[in-house]
Amino acid sequence: MVNMTLAIPEDLKKVMEKHKEIKWSEVARQALREKARKFELMDKILSKSKLTEADAEDIGHKIKRGIAKKHGIFE
Repeated sequence: MVNMTLAIPEDLKKVMEKHKEIKWSEVARQALREKARKFELMDKILSKSKLTEADAEDIGHKIKRGIAKKHGIFE
C-alpha cells in the first residue's frame, strides 16, 4: 500500500484529535475510494458521449443564461 500525506485545516485537526478512537486513515481511504468510483463511472458514461467539449460549454452557457433570466440577473 502507498502512503499519502495530507494537509488539513486546523479546525478539522482539532475535531480529529478529539476522536482518537476513529481510524482516520480508513475514513480517508473510504472517501477516496468512493470519489474514485464516481470518476470511473463518469469516465464510462462520457466515453459513450458524442458531445464535444465545445458542445458542453455551449450548453453550460445556455443553462447559466436561463437561470440568470429566471432570477432577473442579466450577464
